[in-house]
Amino acid sequence: QVQLVESGGGLVQPGGSLRLSCAASGSIFSINAMGWYRQAPGKERELVATITNGGSTHYTDSVKGRFTISRDNAKNTVYLQMNSLKPEDTAVYYCCADRTPYAVLTNTARSWGRGTQVTVSS
Repeated sequence: QVQLVESGGGLVQPGGSLRLSCAASGSIFSINAMGWYRQAPGKERELVATITNGGSTHYTDSVKGRFTISRDNAKNTVYLQMNSLKPEDTAVYYCCADRTPYAVLTNTARSWGRGTQVTVSS
């Protein structure tokens, strides 16, 4: 099993920045891809960004140019740098991981964290 713990959420003003972290533990050898999803109140969980062990990344259109996903394999941690934040970015952000990149990309990953709240408001 893989355990994921997110951190770094909080309250930020529009235009501000936050960096989320997701630390993985357990059967980390089984992880080939990780990703970030978010869920706003009353909405379905949506993909934000994914990254494979090889470093390939994918972003949803609404965050391209503003968010950057990265990973530190030595620390078993994936990051989400969020810049130029907008009120519509407000959501609970979830980290996920799976053996297959396709599962991470399609919201069917086996391992999920509990989420961290991001609120963008003045």
